[in-house]
Order: sequence, then C-alpha cells, then structure tokens
Amino acid sequence: MAAGRIDIVIPVLGAPPVLAATLEALEEGRSAGLVGEVLLVGGDRSPELERRFGAAAKIIAAPRGRGQQLAAGAEACGASWLLFLHADTRLAPGWAAPVAAFIARPEARRQAAVFRLDFDDPHPGARRIAALANWRSRRLGLPYGDQGLLIARGLYEEIGGFRPLVLMEDVDLVRRIGRRRLVMLEACAVTSAARYRRGGWWLRPLRNLSILALYFLGLPPATLRRLYG
Repeated sequence: MAAGRIDIVIPVLGAPPVLAATLEALEEGRSAGLVGEVLLVGGDRSPELERRFGAAAKIIAAPRGRGQQLAAGAEACGASWLLFLHADTRLAPGWAAPVAAFIARPEARRQAAVFRLDFDDPHPGARRIAALANWRSRRLGLPYGDQGLLIARGLYEEIGGFRPLVLMEDVDLVRRIGRRRLVMLEACAVTSAARYRRGGWWLRPLRNLSILALYFLGLPPATLRRLYG
C-alpha cells in the first residue's frame, strides 16, 4: 500500500502548462499525509513530461485515450483510495479536510465523491455553467469529469473500473456507481474555462448536452468522438 491514503491519477496529453498549478494544489494533501503517489499517465513517456514534472509525480505510459489512461493509472496505484483528476483541474485551497472526512466514514467505501465545479474565469457564463453542472451532479448523479472522482479501490474494482472508451468514460463509470452512491464534497475543483472561451459560453454547453443525449440514445463513443471534435 502507498505511503499516503490516496493515490491520484491524472491523464495527460503532452505537458500542458496548466498542469503545474494542478500538481501544486496537491501539496496540501501531501503535507497532511493524505496523498501517496501522484501518477501522470500519458500517451507516451515524453522527455518534456519527465523533465518538467518527474520530480512531482510518477510518470507512466498508456495507449492514447482518457479511458485507457485512467484505467492504466488505477492499475498502477497501490493505495486503497483513488482520486481521478483532469490535468486542467486544480483543487481549491482547503480541499484536504473534506476529503479526509469523507474517507474516514465507514459507509464511504460503498460511495464515491466529486467536487463542486468552479472555473478560473469570472465571466457570468462560467458561473452559469458551474451552477448547472453542480445541479446535474446532485439531482441526476451525472458529474462532469472536471469535478474529479474519489472512490475506494474495492468499489472501483467491483464495478469494473474505467472502460477503454475514447469519450464518455466518466459518464459510463458514474452510471455504474449510481446516483444514490455519489456524494458532493464541500470543496471546489477549479477547471480551466479555455474551451468555453473558444467554443462559446452558450454554444459549447449546448454541444456537450447534444453529445450526452446522443450517448444515451446509444451512439457508440467512437462516433461521438468524431462529432465532439
């Protein structure tokens, strides 16, 4: 078992500049003795990734595709708790205490937890999207992957873990967890709003909802990936 109680898995493509802030935010958990290993799972073991982040995290290679990378990272972990994060998502200060409180509860081993969504942009559109995402998490049990996922290894393995999907790997997993077993933590995950600034504060969310609807209608993830762009 890892030295800390939680291992953190972050899928990466290349060596994104925002990753430095994501890793820096995890130091709060290291200082509290909460975090064991941090694993960066890339499509290859790029020299740039090793050079820039090798001192802060363990770097492993996996086939491209977030579903495969998340699954490979989980397999390489040794802790009894797993936290999955996106590379452009940093945990807001004060996150370690709510996480520690959650995993200390015996019933939490049959549950999973996500963070409240926030964005690194004060635009009213960012607040609107975050509010809708948090409502969707509470009421429908469908959090965004940007909200992270904290889950006991035993439950993760019991439900089959991440499947090797090119898209919707997060939705696929939380549907197997089930709405009644999802808990929202009193802590925020602050995500980059870059894709909304590029795609539009209205158009991008509508596109995401359309892709989600097509997924529920049964379109295969590979087809959805082409539509997603």
